[in-house]
Amino acid sequence: MGIKVKLFSVILLFFTLAFIPAWAVNDDAIVRVGITDNKFQNVLKQQLTVFGTADCDICDKTTRKTIYHVRPNTDITVTNMLSGLELSVNGQSAVINDFVIVCPAGLLGVKDLKRKGLQALYHGAFEFVQAQEHNGFYLVNLVELQDYLKGVVPNEMPIRFGEEALKAQAVAARNYVLTPRTQAYKEFNVVDSVASQVYFGANTESDISTRAVMETEGIVALYNNELILALYSSTAGGYTESYSNAFSEPATKIFPANVRPYLSAVPDKEDFEPLNDEEKAKEFYSARVPSYDIESPYYRWQKEWAVGELENILKKTLPAQSKTGFVSPAFRDNDVLGKIKDIKVMKRGNSGKVIELDLMTTKGCYRISKELVIRRVFQKDGISLPSANVIFEKKYDASGNLTDITAYGGGFGHGVGMSQFGAGYMSTKLKQPYYNILRHYYKGISLGTKPVEVSNREVEQTFWAPVGRAHIVIVGPSVPKIDVMINERTYTFSVTRNLFQREAKIDISRYIDDGQNKVLFYPTYFPMKVYIELVESYNTNTHKSIMGD
Repeated sequence: MGIKVKLFSVILLFFTLAFIPAWAVNDDAIVRVGITDNKFQNVLKQQLTVFGTADCDICDKTTRKTIYHVRPNTDITVTNMLSGLELSVNGQSAVINDFVIVCPAGLLGVKDLKRKGLQALYHGAFEFVQAQEHNGFYLVNLVELQDYLKGVVPNEMPIRFGEEALKAQAVAARNYVLTPRTQAYKEFNVVDSVASQVYFGANTESDISTRAVMETEGIVALYNNELILALYSSTAGGYTESYSNAFSEPATKIFPANVRPYLSAVPDKEDFEPLNDEEKAKEFYSARVPSYDIESPYYRWQKEWAVGELENILKKTLPAQSKTGFVSPAFRDNDVLGKIKDIKVMKRGNSGKVIELDLMTTKGCYRISKELVIRRVFQKDGISLPSANVIFEKKYDASGNLTDITAYGGGFGHGVGMSQFGAGYMSTKLKQPYYNILRHYYKGISLGTKPVEVSNREVEQTFWAPVGRAHIVIVGPSVPKIDVMINERTYTFSVTRNLFQREAKIDISRYIDDGQNKVLFYPTYFPMKVYIELVESYNTNTHKSIMGD
């Protein structure tokens, strides 16, 4: 780079506070997103160039003051160095740490980064976080929650699925980012790929999905006064699976996982019987049984292997999946597989999803557990099985030797929680509102704002109310009254409940509007958990005649 020039030496005399809404606020309204490369794989960077579509500012992260002002479309190059991060602008460079870049009147872009074939552009701010080992840095997009969701919803769900399905997706995505199952990196909350939720930024937004985000503002799904883990996948295949049958505990890796009652197995049709035995699973997944998922290209699928082909695949996949701890005994790289004698399903969930199976060979028997591991073991053309809703059909020669294996299956993804194709069907064909869709897939939930603690400070919540009613829910110590401002008017409500009630509810239906509402909870003498619960007038009979009733 030649002689280093002390960057910003004169500009520092003119420190001014910058308008930085996306990083100056430290609460759940801000999402920290790790930005990957064009292949959605690498998050660790060595060098990249960013720019703003309008005037942007390079700001000190701690003081929130502008260090350097940059004109529109000016390259700002960041390079990893052992001594820190080198920042280069307009031919000048310096090593500087703890800075963010904002573009108050425009968007931020990453040069040569594409999303859906378009230049990647982002709301909010860019933060550059050097790895502890100084072997690279992370590009973190600090973005307001609503703007984040605008970049998620149309990329997680086709807009053709309809506005109510998109609203259901917006609520599920809001829950997921506020309560992710795991957080792989301490430097940010989520990544922008399928490892978390697909987030492609501002250049991929659409009017209908943005409206879905706005018209569910502040709304989350709750169970027992807590945010749910709102898992979802592309296609359940007509029957979703219970969380415990598909996942292990993130911290301990214990499988099956602890039960989450709201993530229980749900059939699309009330008279679907549990598919936890071989005959019922075979009957269901060998036919196109009418269900909400029927329009998915992965509703039913088939994979075939000659036995020698599958043996060669298993020699590669078994060692890799043995590292997860869900293949027993573990199969090492130099182990001899032998000839496949049988594939026997030992346990299925209510959706027919394989929970455990035995792979029997002339050299031993391997117990394979957990749906993702099973899918990754039985690959075809380098691609994992679409789901673990699978039946294995085996052919033998006259001598009793296995010759061919065919897998019949249904669904795409883990199949727990909301099925996106099912949500689209309920929205477009059954004309169901988003809260009916969510209540179909997440059992026993309520909808409302995120529970917050009110004590010695005011707490404000903004939320969008559909037609219907709303309650203030108070969880915690019993208090005689609560002071609340609703849409700019202050009210004092008496709080009544008996000794055996965990919570108190105050009907505020007459004070809220259809659409956006603002509620301010005033400080209280005793800390308490409060939130707004929506109480819609909704039709629970979603099983229409189109389902064959």
